[in-house]
Amino acid sequence: MNQFTEKITDKDFIGKLIPQKAPFVMVDKLLHFEEKKVIAGLTISEENIFTQNHKFTAPGLIEHMAQTVALYTGYQFFLKEEDAPVGYIGAIKKAEIFDLPSVGNELKTTVNVLHDIMGVTLVTAETECNGKVIASSEMKTVLAN
Repeated sequence: MNQFTEKITDKDFIGKLIPQKAPFVMVDKLLHFEEKKVIAGLTISEENIFTQNHKFTAPGLIEHMAQTVALYTGYQFFLKEEDAPVGYIGAIKKAEIFDLPSVGNELKTTVNVLHDIMGVTLVTAETECNGKVIASSEMKTVLAN
């Protein structure tokens, strides 16, 4: 599997890698990709549907983590020259939110893939903002057939 270290910040390209469409896109950068690991980013805007009172909400953080997994899968399919599949959160085993970031801040989420078999991906995710871990989770995503 390919690995790259160049950031991909083209929002149109990122949009082709995930099934979500505006205004429900919660990733805007692919910062790192390798087998079993992806790092994605999001700059929080006031217009984001998960922004309230200049803060990004807990459901937004969960969705950002899930879309980081979708970006991992979508980029895998891009490398195979196939369309990005639709998937959904199958289960969240654990989610902890330590802080809610403000508008203008950039999220950086690292997803480590524990298992990826037959369309089911089990991951751990950790979201940082300004160098501080603000959220973490263990989740399972499932590709739709």
